[in-house]
Amino acid sequence: MMWLLLAGAILTEVTATLFLRVASGGKRRWYVPVAVGYVVAFTLLTLTLDQGMALGVAYGIWAAAGVALTAVASRIFFKETITAVMMLGLGLIIGGVLLIELGSTH
Repeated sequence: MMWLLLAGAILTEVTATLFLRVASGGKRRWYVPVAVGYVVAFTLLTLTLDQGMALGVAYGIWAAAGVALTAVASRIFFKETITAVMMLGLGLIIGGVLLIELGSTH
């Protein structure tokens, strides 16, 4: 269950961030889903921690997945660039989070 909660936290945070990009272009009505998305994301992250996931692991996965998904979604929806160096950086972030997860005690 905690993994589903974490996945929900990641997806709502990424969605809220994408709406923030839209809102920053002068479409102020999008600030409502931004605020709701971030509140839901942090609530789901809190519930993930309540289920027993370690903070370092949960936050690391949440942040890394959020960065990667936001970069890919920004490319798709906003035609933003992803360079080879950026992709390498995303890979290093994901690899680092995997090492943290593998090294944590359960």
